Amino acid sequence: MANWRYEGLDRAGGSSTGTVAAPDRGTAMRLVQARGLTPLRLESDETADPASPAAAAMRFKPWAATGPGRPSIGRAELASLVRELATAVEAGLPLMQALRTVRRQAAGKSQPVILDALIEKVEAGRPLHEAMQAYGAPFDDMVVGMARAADASGRMPEVLHQLADLLDRSVELRRELIGATIYPMIVASLIMASIVLLVTVILPQLMAPIAGQPGMELPLPTKILLGFANFMKAWWLVVILAIVGAVVGGRRWLAQPDNRLKWDGLMLRMPLLGPLLRDVAVARFTRTLGTLVNAGLPILQALRITRDTLGNAVLTRAVDEVQEKVTTGQALADPLERCGHFPPLLIQIVNIGERSGRLETMLLHAATAFDRQVNNSIKIFTKALPPVLLVVMAIVAGFVLAGILLPLLRMQSSLGG
Repeated sequence: MANWRYEGLDRAGGSSTGTVAAPDRGTAMRLVQARGLTPLRLESDETADPASPAAAAMRFKPWAATGPGRPSIGRAELASLVRELATAVEAGLPLMQALRTVRRQAAGKSQPVILDALIEKVEAGRPLHEAMQAYGAPFDDMVVGMARAADASGRMPEVLHQLADLLDRSVELRRELIGATIYPMIVASLIMASIVLLVTVILPQLMAPIAGQPGMELPLPTKILLGFANFMKAWWLVVILAIVGAVVGGRRWLAQPDNRLKWDGLMLRMPLLGPLLRDVAVARFTRTLGTLVNAGLPILQALRITRDTLGNAVLTRAVDEVQEKVTTGQALADPLERCGHFPPLLIQIVNIGERSGRLETMLLHAATAFDRQVNNSIKIFTKALPPVLLVVMAIVAGFVLAGILLPLLRMQSSLGG
């Protein structure tokens, strides 16, 4: 029988420490939970000494983030899992019992493995956020940071519900963006495939009799199209390899931070796409930062986590600069305004929130407004992109049509003369 020292939180969020006598860690954990506490740390008299063999055996060892035997799940599935856990804790279940309850109804192959790993570490006395961080994907910095805030604040159900809402909104936003671009891209791909088939297969067969006529000079558009068709027939394999090489080379080029910065800056300056990307990033920044601050995370830590969710190197660097200024004691609104990448409405809201002491509330209200702005930007993008593609495809189709009709008209003129 060993004495186990524990640190935990009661249901009111207060901190509690003490000791229990138990033969093993699992029994000690259950005794602590029977007192109505959520254990944060548990160690025996033997493991309290870092140099002891028992401490070495129980030392926390992070797992690999990915790899065989460590499955991951998607963002939507993670949101559902977090919400189920939040509901179980909100119903009054201790964290360990809540994890086991969610584990019993886990679906698929990945969720049970992930929950078993979390249960193992939490039962060993580790906080939930450490267990998540040790497992790795799908628990990124944002999820781990929110779980840390849930452990520290004593408001675990509320914070976990906020995390689930944040994950759900992230999934919805991605689906909206995919839905906005998939139809125009399919239409453009079908039109391009039709043009390539027309130029490489049908056009040479139509032009073969005309090109054989004595004294018949083909127009320039027709020569260009026939040259393209002959090139594709002779070098199609090289073209495919060149496209694959360009894709691989482009990814490696974008892997360099400076190149990524240039590319993302170009994306932000593009018409239609640039405003949409900016609105999406601002909405994500506002909601994530507001949720993290509302969960109790310090502003610097919240900024550090939020920067990794923007998906644009230019805006990420801007947040880094803002974080440096805030570290020196400046207010958040001033460096946000000076970086020039965030809208005036957000600057004004942050300024009012800092002055009134209600920054997290103001940010969450602003996030709702920016979400509506994202929806409007998506509607504008989806309505404007098809006409733009139509104009481009009309120009290409007109050139192909000219390449077909001009020699026919020239031959008819020569025969009529």
